[in-house]
Amino acid sequence: MEIERKYRMRMRPEHLEMYSVCHMTQGYICTEPVIRVRSIRHDKQELYVLTVKGTGLVEREEFELSLSKEQYERLSQKVDGYVIEKNRYRIPLEGGLVAELDEFLGRLQGLWLVEVEFTSREAMANFTPPQWFGEDVSHDGTFQNSRLSQMESYR
Repeated sequence: MEIERKYRMRMRPEHLEMYSVCHMTQGYICTEPVIRVRSIRHDKQELYVLTVKGTGLVEREEFELSLSKEQYERLSQKVDGYVIEKNRYRIPLEGGLVAELDEFLGRLQGLWLVEVEFTSREAMANFTPPQWFGEDVSHDGTFQNSRLSQMESYR
């Protein structure tokens, strides 16, 4: 079960070079239900993942399966809509939480979203976001990556 909050940032935070970053490309074979293929590149390592997500915005089931490069490439040919490209920064927060800050590239350049995953509803309810997070868009489906993959541009 995935339990998360999502925020839209208005500007690039300072000192991002201090944090771990990976480059991602992801496409959606289907948006209802969500079936995603993703490539994750960090340093010289590259991972490929197929993800199936249930319905919901803040809380939903999620299943992930590792793929080979060949499987990823075959499935990527089935993508509906646009491929999303982004850099993801992992920023430690208080209480052992991690902010996953996504800097969107290409046609979605200028969009910055930050997500925090929680182990329980209670942990999510007790979370106070840092000021740099910006507007809470957790309940706005417009900012789901699956929907962003259907948009020609962000603005």
